Amino acid sequence: MSQDEDYKLDNPIWFALEETHKQYAIEFDGCKFYKPQFCAFGGKGPTGVTSPASDKYSKLTSYFYMVGEPPTTGVQTQIKKQLTANQMLLSSPFDLQLTESIVSLDSDKQIKELYDLVNFVQPGFIREKTVQIGSYFGIYSGEKLIAASGERIKMNSFTEVSAVVTLPDFRKRGYAQQLLKKTTDKIFSENKIPILHVDENNVHAIKLYEKLGFVTRRKIGFCLVEAV
Repeated sequence: MSQDEDYKLDNPIWFALEETHKQYAIEFDGCKFYKPQFCAFGGKGPTGVTSPASDKYSKLTSYFYMVGEPPTTGVQTQIKKQLTANQMLLSSPFDLQLTESIVSLDSDKQIKELYDLVNFVQPGFIREKTVQIGSYFGIYSGEKLIAASGERIKMNSFTEVSAVVTLPDFRKRGYAQQLLKKTTDKIFSENKIPILHVDENNVHAIKLYEKLGFVTRRKIGFCLVEAV
């Protein structure tokens, strides 16, 4: 892993789809997008033109996020919302003993439970096949999936931690820390650096990530674009 490639984090979707995730890429007018059944994210390339690209991609999905610099939309799309996230990095593993039973979410039943859990806590950020582009882990209470985390955007040197969610009734029990340990250790074992994106207003989550050793690299935009 190399932090000499930090510049790629300024345009993570473009570089993910140039590198590790190129099999999931669709390109329009110099912009790269994930195939929408896997992830509804796009990024502008060096010579990209976002207005026609947004219109073309909107024929495949009714809404999506452009990550990085704000896009110019076309006649068939409009900007619904502009979100700003802290882009955070973890430079080395953190010490934490795994005390919970953490399982890989692989079966059809588990994948459906993950999809429902993430859409309940963070609606709109997971698609039916998102689980296929990374590994996802969960904690159960009896037969109920109550917490999860996993991987989404992947580059040669970086992997994004995503879907760090816990049902409201089960929060403040350390489940997120346990799952973050499991997920980030896997990423480090692959000789990559864990990154994550968190809403700049989510003070509680940012404090947790900082406590575990994550540091904010920069602010980055997530622009929600929808078809009209």
